[in-house]
Amino acid sequence: MTDRWFKVFQPRPRAALRLFCFPYAGGGASVYRLWPAELPAEVEVCAMQPPGRESRWRETPHRRMEAMADEAAEAILARLDLPFAFFGHSMGAALAFEVTRRLAGAPGANGSRPRHLFVSGRRAPRITDDDEMVHALPRERFIESIRGYSGTPEEVLQNEELMELVEPLLRADFEVSETYEYTPEPSGAALDLPITALGGVGDEDVSEQDLDAWRQETSGPFRKLMFDGGHFFLTERRPEVISVVRRELEALLAARV
Repeated sequence: MTDRWFKVFQPRPRAALRLFCFPYAGGGASVYRLWPAELPAEVEVCAMQPPGRESRWRETPHRRMEAMADEAAEAILARLDLPFAFFGHSMGAALAFEVTRRLAGAPGANGSRPRHLFVSGRRAPRITDDDEMVHALPRERFIESIRGYSGTPEEVLQNEELMELVEPLLRADFEVSETYEYTPEPSGAALDLPITALGGVGDEDVSEQDLDAWRQETSGPFRKLMFDGGHFFLTERRPEVISVVRRELEALLAARV
């Protein structure tokens, strides 16, 4: 097992299914620390801990999606002894998608693709993002842009010492997200798995049309759900989001995936 990449807050040796959770820009495994208690006992939550945050804060964060996805996929290969699903929010949604693509055809006793892909708060990968490059902004404008996402506490944004620590990671993660370029599969084939796209009604950066476009990435079932809240409806509406995930996972468990 590659424990450095994952935090399992509640190990479940008798689990029948794993849920890999990918954090948003600047976030770490602790984003998902409350999830295990609200999911079925047969589900083990593996929260991803990329370099540069929390227990890996001394490590250099990635600046490109390709390298980050390569390493994450390699780490997950050690945990393919059970069926699994992916959940990712914002940058984490794009990362979960790219890891899914990399795992296609990988050896594994239970197959090499997730049984379900949850993409939250993220435009579909084929949509060109021509927004301002936040990661390259001067400090004051960078902080103001970060404030607009409502994901970083105001006490952190106003604390010079904390920002000295946090700013490099935030810039690196935004660079990962903003420089990501979708590359079609040579075969042109879409993924063959269910995708659920989740969005916030008040999210000014991700529209319903942006979420609808995820439909193009699968030949399997597609579902879109909207929640009250902005870009961080993930935390604002956490019980509702987890309820959706729980229902889908319970269906997988009932089908003896």
